[in-house]
Amino acid sequence: METEIPIRVQRIAVYGPESTGKTELAARLAAYFGAPLVAEYARERCDVQGVLTLEDMLPVAREQWRREDEAVRNVLGQAAEGQRPPRVICDTDALTTMLWSDLLYGTTPEEVRRGAEQRCRQYAHYLLLDIDVPFAPDPQRCFPDPADREKAMRVWRGALERRGLPYTLIRGDWAERERAAIAAINGIR
Repeated sequence: METEIPIRVQRIAVYGPESTGKTELAARLAAYFGAPLVAEYARERCDVQGVLTLEDMLPVAREQWRREDEAVRNVLGQAAEGQRPPRVICDTDALTTMLWSDLLYGTTPEEVRRGAEQRCRQYAHYLLLDIDVPFAPDPQRCFPDPADREKAMRVWRGALERRGLPYTLIRGDWAERERAAIAAINGIR
């Protein structure tokens, strides 16, 4: 009797400090792999209401999680045994919501923190985008100073390393970033 191996979805988190090209790279990867893209809900909400507050962190996290889980359910419905696991490309992740909350407000709602600690283990791989590209001003961005960007990079990398999460550092110009990200995703087992 053959043992049925369950289909597993590969959640890929495009991750890192602000202004490193995450949104653009996530869209390109989703198109390249024919995978659903889960956009960053915090940016969408900020576009509508302006500045986010600590009270927004829990609704932002819940909606991001809901959208991500919905994308996973949708690809599971289309997956076939024996094929490569389907992928979902995420333009942010639960850790990022927690890190921003801690950074901006000095605290994180407990449900967001617990959710981040549980959900970060659901990603097959993190693509950590380096700060080696020019800062692009945007009304939602907070830290254009090079020293602040370096600090943010240490925070984002440290969050992955302390948890032992699988990641690839993505560096270089835009073409190099895309090639490295595709190679990293193709290398996931």
